[in-house]
Amino acid sequence: MATPKQAKPRLACEITTQSLIAARAKSDGSAIDVHTVRRLEKDVVRPSLSAGNVTNGSALGNVISSALSALGGRKRDVVAVIPDAAVRVLLLDFDTLPEKTTEAEPIVRFRLRKSVPFDADQAALSFQNYRKSEGVKVLAALTPREVLQEYESAFQGAGYEPGFVLPATLAALNGVEADRPTLLVKADGNFISVAIADKNEVIFYRMLDVIAGRTGTAIADEVYPSIVFFEDNYSAKIERILLSSVSEVEELTRALEEQTGVRPETLDAGAHAGESLSGDGLPDSALAGVAGALTHS
Repeated sequence: MATPKQAKPRLACEITTQSLIAARAKSDGSAIDVHTVRRLEKDVVRPSLSAGNVTNGSALGNVISSALSALGGRKRDVVAVIPDAAVRVLLLDFDTLPEKTTEAEPIVRFRLRKSVPFDADQAALSFQNYRKSEGVKVLAALTPREVLQEYESAFQGAGYEPGFVLPATLAALNGVEADRPTLLVKADGNFISVAIADKNEVIFYRMLDVIAGRTGTAIADEVYPSIVFFEDNYSAKIERILLSSVSEVEELTRALEEQTGVRPETLDAGAHAGESLSGDGLPDSALAGVAGALTHS
């Protein structure tokens, strides 16, 4: 996963179950310069927490090479944004935690052992601390080592080095100004990720495995318990709702507005979107992951 002291690359590539989205940032990192999209054949990527995420490494590598080479540039370092279903994201509370990452990591891993269905000690881990007067909150992202290696190998086979690896929803959230309680609903195939941030801190995260073809109203019903949990535990109301890469947008928007009284917005990469090289009519919300990965620290 990402190493904080590394210089951030200018290239980013998000792998979803259906497509690959690649982008190059401007030299000052203020926005995306150009981006492109490539469609993936069915089941080339089948994200999970078990081996077998990349069923055809050669095919994925070829698509990565095609997309990134189209963006130009000599650098071979890239931020890899991988599906949420391949990463377990957890929020942990500690009374105290060492400030040095090397000292804090074994403690975080120990807490994670009973929370994930794989070997937490051997998994790839990145985490972020939120230090408060009442203790320390940790946002941890954990991926089985063999799963991470499948994605890394696809990039390396294409001649690129994924020095940073981020889960899709956290990458997208990185570009969101969450100065008030903000709900993000991000879709990828049969998976729906639900995240809530406030004061620019992630305070809730959940991933839902939904049935293909589920209506917008049914998705809203799946999301609603997360909203209720937040409101009951934080004595606050959701004030902003963002949707990313979601089908049935109109129906989902209507259903969530009925539930919360808040009109959802499409997460828009806006000025960060840059020029499209593929002409696929990719919605700006689909660029949120690469935009967040490249244009924000």
